[in-house]
Amino acid sequence: MSVAYAEPNQSPQDVVRQLLDTAKAEGRSSLTAPEAKQLCDLYEIPVPQEGLAKTADEAVKLAQGMGFPVVLKIVSPQILHKTEAGGVIVGVTTAEDVKAGFDTIMTRAKAYDASAELIGVQVQQMLKGGTEVIVGSITDPSFGKLVAFGLGGVLVEVLKDITFRLAPVTKEVALSMLDGIQAAEMLKGVRGGKPVDRDALANVIVNVSRLVNDVPEIVELDLNPVFAREDGATAADVRVVLDFEAKTARYRPNEEQILAKMNRIMQPDAVAVIGASAEDGKIGNSVMKNLINGGYKGGIYPIHPKADEILGYKAYKSVKDVPGTVDVAVFAIPAKFVAGALTEVGEKGIPGAVLIPSGFAETGNVEGQEELVAIARKYDIRLMGPNIYGFYYTPKNLCATFCTPFDVKGKAALSSQSGGIGMAIIGFSRSTKMGVSAIVGLGNKSDIDEDDLLTFFEHDDNTQVIAIHCEDLKDGRAFAEAAKRVSQKKPVVVLKAGRTSLGARAASSHTGALAGNDKIYEDVLKQSGVVRARSLQDLLQFARGIPVLPTPKGENVVIITGAGGSGVLLSDACADNGLSLMAMPADLDAAFRKFIPPFGAAGNPVDITGGEPPVTYQNTIRLGLEDERIHALILGYWHTIITPPMVFANKVIEVVNEMKAKGIHKPVVASLAGDVQVEEASDFLYQNGVVAYPYNTETPVAVLGAKYKWARAAGLL
Repeated sequence: MSVAYAEPNQSPQDVVRQLLDTAKAEGRSSLTAPEAKQLCDLYEIPVPQEGLAKTADEAVKLAQGMGFPVVLKIVSPQILHKTEAGGVIVGVTTAEDVKAGFDTIMTRAKAYDASAELIGVQVQQMLKGGTEVIVGSITDPSFGKLVAFGLGGVLVEVLKDITFRLAPVTKEVALSMLDGIQAAEMLKGVRGGKPVDRDALANVIVNVSRLVNDVPEIVELDLNPVFAREDGATAADVRVVLDFEAKTARYRPNEEQILAKMNRIMQPDAVAVIGASAEDGKIGNSVMKNLINGGYKGGIYPIHPKADEILGYKAYKSVKDVPGTVDVAVFAIPAKFVAGALTEVGEKGIPGAVLIPSGFAETGNVEGQEELVAIARKYDIRLMGPNIYGFYYTPKNLCATFCTPFDVKGKAALSSQSGGIGMAIIGFSRSTKMGVSAIVGLGNKSDIDEDDLLTFFEHDDNTQVIAIHCEDLKDGRAFAEAAKRVSQKKPVVVLKAGRTSLGARAASSHTGALAGNDKIYEDVLKQSGVVRARSLQDLLQFARGIPVLPTPKGENVVIITGAGGSGVLLSDACADNGLSLMAMPADLDAAFRKFIPPFGAAGNPVDITGGEPPVTYQNTIRLGLEDERIHALILGYWHTIITPPMVFANKVIEVVNEMKAKGIHKPVVASLAGDVQVEEASDFLYQNGVVAYPYNTETPVAVLGAKYKWARAAGLL
């Protein structure tokens, strides 16, 4: 085996190509340590002085040249984890110890892997002091190249305190990564320790991200440890894992192309139902009834090989026989007939197909699904599904589904990968009177997926908030890019189901082994401005509540409560949801005290106590809304005969409307503790712009927290 070295006057690109060509020619899936150092030098990633020794005498000469102490490390393409093989000796201070160390390392390496090719021993300048961190990169199947940062050494493996971002990253994003780990305070200096050089460390992260972005063959890169000091940062050890297999680029139309097709699919003027039926209990019958009874005013064309008419509509043997233009075809036929009918859809020039049938990739019939995709590409058809319930778009009175009809119009668009979750969305929306603009099933996502929906809803004036349930993202990078753009205009809420580790492309490096799938989703979604829901209830409540609440103008939150216990729980919920309880200024504290009894408590929470009449609630809420230093209110109500639930609710809305008339719009949420009458009061409050819940201190604060997370990500605070 040979080790590639740069020739004089070679360009950086030539050096990289030579390193990769040498590794590929020798069938290696990694770079040697000396080769990895060359890459680091090219990309201005600081590494210690070092050299490769093939004999003990060469090792001594190198050590004397760079000065003691030194570190000795085995160099072998088969031994990536050197410490496990006993292939690292640190703190070597004499020529005699270098000689002995060389022989020891070679002996241990042979014992660890008798078949490993032992190139020699790397002699490296020993770094002193600093905080050990890890900087690395992995290639995720969905998100592509990611850069990672965390604590180094043993701590990273024990605590798994690591954060990810899409590569490449800017200096600003790299700096945010330093604050994105749980142990961020350690980097600032603790117990007399010196803070690290944040700029130097951020530059290492930026340069790693540039390197892996420039060199697609690098699937994993590991700098561990990096010694972060007050005057710089140096990578003590570098691992580079390669993959030379050519990758097939995912089909990705541009934004204009997506919109052109999605507008016709979601807002069609004519719909063909392939497999329409007059027989009750058939999917094709349910789709037809939903279109007709739902009030859809466009053309409805049932397709059936034998029928002349279905439910009063002229039937056609093929979509090719339908006169005029058809925008979307809804499939309600067995899986084995879909490919043939889809070809006819293509020949007719229909731009979209909604594939309700199951029996494709979800059952192992991957080949059958790939056949549909091939037909779609040939005829430029966009596919929704297969294995879905269809979709609803209420502004067009369109129920293109076999599920229950839905007609409560509003501004929330929701999608799900699961039919069962889709039905939960429908039921919740109807029960809570949450109007929706759309409910979309995505199923197997053979083609249309979440980023297509984001692009459509971004431009849809009927949609104010987008809520998505997904089990995976076929193209996480495309989704992240779309979400980052859309979330600047409209809140995007995501429930990622299945918080298990799917692993990264490989796990040859520390970074790869630590790349739990859910941690990647957590960090990338946050980077994209997405509000993450932790449960189905979160998804639904955020979708319902975020459009109701006005956008706050600042971070100061005040709690006004009639029950001290509720005040404590509401305070805890604020901490859980990243909300900042305002430190009460003395003058504002005095102003609140004018309205509450002596045994009440001002400060924050403001506790008016339970025995107060309605006017006390009204006066304190008015003060909270009028004072410009307060940006959001959380109300805690305690059911008493003195202030019954509906009296409380009416007084709250009176004050809120009074303030709106003065141009004051602040988010107000409420928690109502009491007997069953608080349910009616909560519903009344919600319908009038105050997000309220009975028997619950957590959810109203979580909804307010979600509004704040979006507002921060969109740069509105």
